[in-house]
Amino acid sequence: MNCALKIEIIVVDNASEDNSIATIESLPVIIVKNTANLGFAAACNQGIKKSTAPILLFLNPDCTFKPNALTNLLEIMNKGQQVGMVGGLLVNTDDTEQAGGRRAVPTPWRSFVRAFGLSRFQNRWPRLFYDFYMHKQPLPDEPIEVEAISGACMMVRRDVMQDVGEWDEGYFLHCEDLDWCMRFRQKGWKILFVPDAKITHAQGACGKDRKLFVEWHKHKGMIRFYRKFFSRQYPGVLMGLVVIGVWLRFGMVATKYSTKQFQHNWHSRRG
Repeated sequence: MNCALKIEIIVVDNASEDNSIATIESLPVIIVKNTANLGFAAACNQGIKKSTAPILLFLNPDCTFKPNALTNLLEIMNKGQQVGMVGGLLVNTDDTEQAGGRRAVPTPWRSFVRAFGLSRFQNRWPRLFYDFYMHKQPLPDEPIEVEAISGACMMVRRDVMQDVGEWDEGYFLHCEDLDWCMRFRQKGWKILFVPDAKITHAQGACGKDRKLFVEWHKHKGMIRFYRKFFSRQYPGVLMGLVVIGVWLRFGMVATKYSTKQFQHNWHSRRG
C-alpha cells in the first residue's frame, strides 16, 4: 500500500443520544452532526460530499477490522479496471460467517423461496430454489464476483460512484445497499467478495432497543426495492401479492416482538 496515501475519516452522526461523538471530538476526524436521523443513505451521501479521496469506504459503527483486512480490500480494489465495489468477510462476534456479506440479489421469487423454507430443495433443483444468502457455501480461496455485498462494509471507487450515482435516499434503513449493488451491476461494474478481509460486525447492536422501528423501515425498503427493479418483470397482480406478503411478514414480526415485550413487562412487574 502506498505510504503517501491520504486517509480521511468522516463520521456522520444521525442525532445519536449517547456520548459517542464526544469521545472522538479530539481525534483528527471530520464530524457531521445531524439534528435529526436522516437515514443511512442520506448520511452516506453527506459523507461523500465531505470527502475528496479516490476510494471511499462506508463502514457501520458496529464493525471492527481484523488484521490486514483494509489492506486486502484496497489491494483487490486496485487490481481490475472493471472492479467498482468490494466487500469483505463479515463475521459475528463468535467468528462465524454472517449472512449478507456475500449474496445474490433477493428477487421476489428468491425471497418467497427463503420465507417458506423451499431452499431445502436447492441441491435437487438449484436454479429454481436458490437461496440468495451464500454464507453457508464453502468459503472461496480467492476473491469472487458476487451480485451483492453488505452496506456494513462497502468500498467503492469515486469515479465509479459518479458513474452510478449516489445512494438512493428514498430508503431510510435497509435495502439501500442492495439498490446500490443493482445499479453498479446495471452499469457493468463488478462487485467482489474478498474472503481474506475479515470484519467483525456486531449486527443489530445499534438498533437493539428499537427493533420494531428497524423492522418497519426494513420492510418498507423491501417494497421500494421490489417496485424499483422488478415491477416490469412481474405482472401488476403478482407485484400486488408481493407487497401484501411483505406487510403480512411485518405483521407477524411486529406481533412476535410485541408479545415478547408484553411478557417481559409482565414478569418485571410480578418480580
